[in-house]
Amino acid sequence: MLDTTSQFRRPAPAASAKVAEPGIEIRGLSKIFGKNPEKIVPLLKGGVSKKEIMDVHRHVLGLNDINMSMPAGGIQVIMGLSGSGKSTLIRHINRLIDPSIGEVLVGGVDVCKMSPKELREFRRHQTAMVFQQFGLLPHRTVLDNAVYGLELQGVPRAKQVEAAMHWLARVGLSGFEQHYPHQLSGGMQQRVGLARALVNDAPILLMDEAFSALDPLIRVDMQSILLDLQKEIKKTIVFITHDLDEALRLGDRIAILRDGEIVQQGTGQEIVLSPADDYIVEFVRHVNRGKVLQLSSVMWPSSVVPSDADGIELPANTLLETAVSTLLESGKNLIVVTDDRGARLGTLTLAEAVAAMVSP
Repeated sequence: MLDTTSQFRRPAPAASAKVAEPGIEIRGLSKIFGKNPEKIVPLLKGGVSKKEIMDVHRHVLGLNDINMSMPAGGIQVIMGLSGSGKSTLIRHINRLIDPSIGEVLVGGVDVCKMSPKELREFRRHQTAMVFQQFGLLPHRTVLDNAVYGLELQGVPRAKQVEAAMHWLARVGLSGFEQHYPHQLSGGMQQRVGLARALVNDAPILLMDEAFSALDPLIRVDMQSILLDLQKEIKKTIVFITHDLDEALRLGDRIAILRDGEIVQQGTGQEIVLSPADDYIVEFVRHVNRGKVLQLSSVMWPSSVVPSDADGIELPANTLLETAVSTLLESGKNLIVVTDDRGARLGTLTLAEAVAAMVSP
């Protein structure tokens, strides 16, 4: 087998290190749980249903023919209800679970074909994981929890501490370095978990229901921290959640799973505006559309917007909720939508903007 170990061994991370981030491609991925899953694969390819696999063959179909492309440097959210397969899917990316069939390509390299040595290097240097239950070591201080991954890599202590102090400060934990986990709130413990993942400087960040155990206000705060950090770090983040509001706020792209299959994937706007089926319709029914939809998706496009149009100019990526608030403050009735160069793309009246916020 080709030794790709050197491809995944990275230098000791500096606090401001910048590396090319790999994208993730999942092709034809299926997972069957049971005593003889290899015997079920041909049946699955032949079209046998999940119910028959369970009732007749006594195996469980966890994932069925998953195909996804996760661009480098973005946040890919995978969401679904309990039992949909989302946690099973994320665990295939660092091969905590082996697939029954399919490929998981990271930077063009199939993780499923890595040798044990290659896989160890890949996990140490290419991926970091943030769990729902924090996963902190209770006998270690905040600082020593944060440097744990670098310890395993054999990075000199001074560099461990330098990186840890930087990221602990970035997540708002300066002054807590010598505290122990039991002395911290749940939100603070999760900040330690996030800092530990960032200290590793891995280009891929896997977050499995990372904020689900937090109180609502703390959860929103952690989402804000992640979004602010992502502007700087540009990691390839795979984020698992069962909460649509969280998915829509965080995700550059979203994939919705049901019974181990992808029902719909796309941007938040695409999913809200064009739900694939009744299942997705129910998911998005109570979404605050003003926090999701941008002017570009609801404006009336025009080849020529009059230069004397009496309205306020707003960028095409402005959220509806922000646009309506700004328009009301201006005392005017028209939004002129512009591109990033200031060219006029279309218009939207106040009435049309409000209707778009409330109408499916």
